[in-house]
Amino acid sequence: MVDCFGVVDKAPHLRRVAISLQYDGSGFCGWQRQSEGLSVQGVLEDAISELDPLRPLKTVAAGRTDAGVHAAGQVVHFDCCGHIPCTSWPSALNGLLPHSIRVREAILRPSEWHACHSALYRRYRYTIYNARRPNLFVAPWSWHRYQFRLDEDVMRKGLEGLLGYYDFFAFQRAGSNRADSYTTVESVEVERNGDFLFIEIQATGFLYGMVRLLVGQLVLLGEHKLNLSTFEQRWKEFRRDEVKESAPAHGLCLIRAGYEEALFSQSAWFDSFPKYSILVGDSPKSPP
Repeated sequence: MVDCFGVVDKAPHLRRVAISLQYDGSGFCGWQRQSEGLSVQGVLEDAISELDPLRPLKTVAAGRTDAGVHAAGQVVHFDCCGHIPCTSWPSALNGLLPHSIRVREAILRPSEWHACHSALYRRYRYTIYNARRPNLFVAPWSWHRYQFRLDEDVMRKGLEGLLGYYDFFAFQRAGSNRADSYTTVESVEVERNGDFLFIEIQATGFLYGMVRLLVGQLVLLGEHKLNLSTFEQRWKEFRRDEVKESAPAHGLCLIRAGYEEALFSQSAWFDSFPKYSILVGDSPKSPP
């Protein structure tokens, strides 16, 4: 930087800011900036650059969500050199961002801290609406599966078998640039609340398309179109060609990434994605 007398100043001091970010993924081609299509990263970086224009900017996210996938507790970091107080970044950014992207909270982190590499886990939730009749107001955030009342007990059994460190090649879409398909599934849940089923999966990392392919198989289990033995054979024996059903993107949400310490307040990070609760007695018949 050069001051008004032409004297070269020292390089500006960089501060690493971490934000808790929400977005409705419906109108985006995913998190990552791409040559074509509107990305969450691109829109966010444009807004940050408008507020802090002195240096090239690169944001880093805890997880790269695919096209149409939502996030409730995405964690992103960026380096800035301006004078905006850390606590002012959420309101400043929200004034520039579209309503489909919201910054919930911001904190300062050490320069060596990394939103992706420092994360210990990522947790996703998939929401299924299992009623006979459609509901316009839950459609953008859930998969309406109405043919049969899903058997959540058998779905839970199938999911619990994935706990541990395994090769999940069968649940990886083509086009991945990962060196291998190993990851550790740490926690799983299948919960029914009236006509809603919530499937939550926590892992150290996720393969490309993993959750949507897995949910597609779980739904077949819940409809008794697939038995537990075949389900286990498909993923344990890497039968990727038999895993053809992929759940729609709009039912999937990255609910948070976890770190050694809690970064944000409970409401801005941990509890930022409420669950639907509708008890209407409108469920379809049980599968044969």
